[in-house]
Amino acid sequence: MSVELLLGQMADGEFHSGEALGELLGVSRTAVWKHLQKLEGLGLQLESVKGKGYRIPGGVELLDADVITQGLRPAASAFIKQMDVLQTVDSTNSRAMQKVVEGSGHGYLCLAEYQTAGRGRRGRQWVSPFGQSLYLSVVVEFKEGAAALEGLSLAVGVALVRALEEVGATEIGLKWPNDVLWRGKKLAGVLLEMTGDPSGVCQVVVGLGVNMSLSEGVVQSIDQPWVDVATIVPGVSRNQFAVSLFNHLLPVLSGFSVVGFSQYKDEWESHHVHAGASVELAFGVNESVAGVALGVTETGALRLDVSGEERVYSGGEVSLRSV
Repeated sequence: MSVELLLGQMADGEFHSGEALGELLGVSRTAVWKHLQKLEGLGLQLESVKGKGYRIPGGVELLDADVITQGLRPAASAFIKQMDVLQTVDSTNSRAMQKVVEGSGHGYLCLAEYQTAGRGRRGRQWVSPFGQSLYLSVVVEFKEGAAALEGLSLAVGVALVRALEEVGATEIGLKWPNDVLWRGKKLAGVLLEMTGDPSGVCQVVVGLGVNMSLSEGVVQSIDQPWVDVATIVPGVSRNQFAVSLFNHLLPVLSGFSVVGFSQYKDEWESHHVHAGASVELAFGVNESVAGVALGVTETGALRLDVSGEERVYSGGEVSLRSV
């Protein structure tokens, strides 16, 4: 509870005296620092100035379920059956998967300020500092089994591009099969996890992480070139970007089983960062293939020219890099 109280008071980025914070928490002034360290543990930067007190430089925009809900267009709003905005969670995908187990499937949406165990594809860690990005998961049900999911991660990438362009971003690229880039640097990623009957009714958890405004204190732990929305379009609100994202993403998810990926293929290819480039696909630890990326099929598989022969590769546990 002390963390929630501190955040509610200090999110404005202004200085707050140790005495005032002590009164808020019901502790002595000397005990305030112990509680403030909990904020640093979440990845937030703190500044202390004698005679002024403590502040979070620049403040932090907390996610607001009411603001997000009020901004949704009817097609997006109709999709949502339940939305949770959490302060801390192990990962939004894990939370969403647990909801599926409990029976709250299609239409569940989870956002979090902070993930203790955020993850990306192939078991990689997704760095998840408090209040500096968007971490969210959505559950969508498919009655046609796993075959109906082909190209879904690419269609989600198209929705991300649309939302980013709506708030003023340009030069957004898509890397097959799951990444959103800006000038070659990673901006967002998609992680799909399925449960249920692979040949019948199944639920898919669509997880997204979008770098919004990362502080210098956390970037050292990111092991690849990265960029955030604040660098591309300064001043974009996290809540307003969440609104834009859901307005594009949720209709895509709700209609995907009907239209499939083919409706999004041309748009995806118009942002394909490796079109005509030499790339290498890695499968597992020791298996790989090199070729020229040609584009994608109607189901979202990668078309690769390998020594003059066109081959097709589906997603899954595959990684792609330029060579």
